[in-house]
Amino acid sequence: MIYGNCILAAADDFFAKLVVALTSKTALITYIALILFLIIVLAIRVILGEQQRVEQQRQSKRLKEEAEKDAVIESVSKKLDKHFERLGGDLNYVKRNLANTAGIPAPVRQQAAVAANATAGSAGSASDGEEVNTDGSRFYMLTEIDKEYESYVRPDYDDKINLKELCEDFRNFSAGSLKLFYDIEDIRRFIGGLAVTKLIILQGMSGTGKTSLAYAFGEYLGNKTVVVPIQPMWKERTDLLGYYNEFTRRFNETTLLYKMYEANNNEEIYITVLDEMNIARVEYYFAEFLSLLEIPNPEGRNLDVVADRWDDDPKLLHSDGKMKLPTNMWFIGTANNDDSTFSISDKVYDRAMVINLDKKATPFEAEGKPRKVSATHLQELMDKAQREYALSDRNLRRLKQLDEYMIKTFHITFGNRIMKQIKCYVPVLVACGGTEVEALDDILARKIFRKLESKNPVYVKQMADGVCDYLDELFGENKLALCKETIRLIEQNV
Repeated sequence: MIYGNCILAAADDFFAKLVVALTSKTALITYIALILFLIIVLAIRVILGEQQRVEQQRQSKRLKEEAEKDAVIESVSKKLDKHFERLGGDLNYVKRNLANTAGIPAPVRQQAAVAANATAGSAGSASDGEEVNTDGSRFYMLTEIDKEYESYVRPDYDDKINLKELCEDFRNFSAGSLKLFYDIEDIRRFIGGLAVTKLIILQGMSGTGKTSLAYAFGEYLGNKTVVVPIQPMWKERTDLLGYYNEFTRRFNETTLLYKMYEANNNEEIYITVLDEMNIARVEYYFAEFLSLLEIPNPEGRNLDVVADRWDDDPKLLHSDGKMKLPTNMWFIGTANNDDSTFSISDKVYDRAMVINLDKKATPFEAEGKPRKVSATHLQELMDKAQREYALSDRNLRRLKQLDEYMIKTFHITFGNRIMKQIKCYVPVLVACGGTEVEALDDILARKIFRKLESKNPVYVKQMADGVCDYLDELFGENKLALCKETIRLIEQNV
């Protein structure tokens, strides 16, 4: 017990001394020094951190400014490269274009090549600010057409052929001379489409003869078809017509521009194929053509080519730099519907005639020869057909009833444009050897019942049987087979 008391006493004495030591003046000074040291360390860390943050901001700003400068330099560099690349390309433009100018006369191609070589020899001066084209017209190829037609003599055209003979003879020529086979119904639709509009769209699976049909028609007429392969990046009319180059002071003339200008000088029938037309947006590069084709008066359909007219410009170029859209040229667009193409809008479909080539025709033996048919005679035949085979009153009443039914059921109406197209198409198809109901079936399927694709597919499926029954009741059982087929296809795709 005495030992335990001694331990307690020693412990009390130790803690008493410890308290005295911790509360002494020396200890307090030590505490203050330690606190000051910690404050200084913390302040230094804050200052260093702030300096580092400011430096990072400066570095970021400097990098951003350098990046902006690099972007500006790169942009300017690209623009310069583009201009010089265009300059280099323009100098040999005519020579490069000759590879696709099968329809351009050989003398003009040769002279154009000479002109291109002369221009290429002046390339170095263009980069120094000197003018390349110091002599001659900026439209070299078009002015050559003017020279050629100074001594033009109208050829002997076959002005006795009628539309039915034209269809049958063309079909036989394609089979016998070109080994291209088509059903007579497709030939009639093609000729009938020429009466309705200047734009025809050939749709169907690959290999059914879309491009070859237009090609064969050009061969049959003795005026080679112009094929324009559409490029995916095309967005404006200059891609079709060409453009004026400020460096060379020449207009980059395309084959299409050449053929359009040539067409304005004669009565030939010109066929231009817009191959794979929906690989780019038709509403962009063909917009001006679509608008002009809606003008009733052909004399008012004038394309913008340049801003104004120079003294040595081609003769048929107007004073405002415009050129007349030739009345004897038709545009035939071939279209595929797959992942690599754009859908064609109603704006284009409504202004065009659509022909579906869904199957290959059976080969057959035939003989035929080319015919020289003028666009003037073809138009006379079409006008005559519309007088002699005008729509019957009975079918006009049927169309009125069908229009009322489609408005009530699907909110789809014929409209003035479609009614005008029907009245143009049906008589010509009858003159070609078809019947009035067959013609109505074809154009209604392409112009009216195609629009059901944009409607609620479930609702269309529900109404399909009723619509087909109504068509049988109105026109006769299975008389509008193509219209019913269009409805059933939409029904199956739901």
